[in-house]
Amino acid sequence: MKRLIISTFLIVNAIMIFAQASIKASIDPIEMLIGEQANVTLSIEAGENANIDWPKLQARQMLVPGVEVIGTQQPDAHTMIITLTSFDGSLYHLPAFTVKVDGKELKSSDLALKVVEMEVDTTQLNKMFPPKDVQDNPFQWSDWSLSFWLSMLLLLLVALTYYLYIRLRAGKPIITHIKIVKRLLPHQKAMKEIEQIKADKMVASENQKEYYTKLTDTLRRYIEERYGFSAMEMTSSEIIGRLMASGDQQSLEELTQLFMTADLVKFAKYSTMINENDQNLVNAIDFINQTKLENQPTEETIRPQLSVEDQRTQKERRLLKGFIAGLVVVGVALFCYIIYNVYLLLV
Repeated sequence: MKRLIISTFLIVNAIMIFAQASIKASIDPIEMLIGEQANVTLSIEAGENANIDWPKLQARQMLVPGVEVIGTQQPDAHTMIITLTSFDGSLYHLPAFTVKVDGKELKSSDLALKVVEMEVDTTQLNKMFPPKDVQDNPFQWSDWSLSFWLSMLLLLLVALTYYLYIRLRAGKPIITHIKIVKRLLPHQKAMKEIEQIKADKMVASENQKEYYTKLTDTLRRYIEERYGFSAMEMTSSEIIGRLMASGDQQSLEELTQLFMTADLVKFAKYSTMINENDQNLVNAIDFINQTKLENQPTEETIRPQLSVEDQRTQKERRLLKGFIAGLVVVGVALFCYIIYNVYLLLV
């Protein structure tokens, strides 16, 4: 009876030891160039019904100074992948990750990540110019003749430009009657483009860069027409900053996440999942619906076709304007060159 109790105790103890959860951590690659990405994989060995509490990491969070979190993924219930990047060359120590399994804390092993800077070619030196010779007579005609004749040419250009400007003002501009046509409102244009994106099934396309480029370009054009600033020429953070004063906070948070994901896909080779693409498309539609202005004029003016004579006159005026603009540009460049040449003679 005593032997039976001892055997039972040893078997139960062995089962409990075997059932204890464990954690493994690995990083791939362990060495990368500045701006590339590395994946930290956390694997939990535990029962199928184990309650796992993973680390809470947010995009753009600094894991350690110099190492930034891009995002996290969970391929299955027992695995977590953390995508990292860095823009400073160094050897980084990544501390152990803490995971709770059924209320018990498990710590992974420490990791190391080496970030290598690009080598800079220092063999190409800046071109060096020799010192100027000493001038015996700074007012010799041979030194000043070029500036003098260029100044005469500049005066002729000014006179010709003024004469052409007087002629342009004397000619009567073409006056045409306009007609009213219907036009699409900014949110209608944006929704039409989004419907085309859906029709092309770009959400599930492997070319994620093309999908996010078209989606963000659609939003930029809508924002530009809706709010009246050049969103196509601005960065994502600049657009969010301009919208912060007038937009709904919830919609702006979703829009910020969309633009951040798009930037990562386009510039950091970040890969998204289909459900993330679907959510970003829904966020774009929600932002348009929450900010659209429906009580706006839906008509625009269109100029009719001009007669042959009017077209010729208008063409002549355009050519005259272009020629005057060209003379102005040449005159300004010539003036700057004369000033620069005189400065070299005086110093």
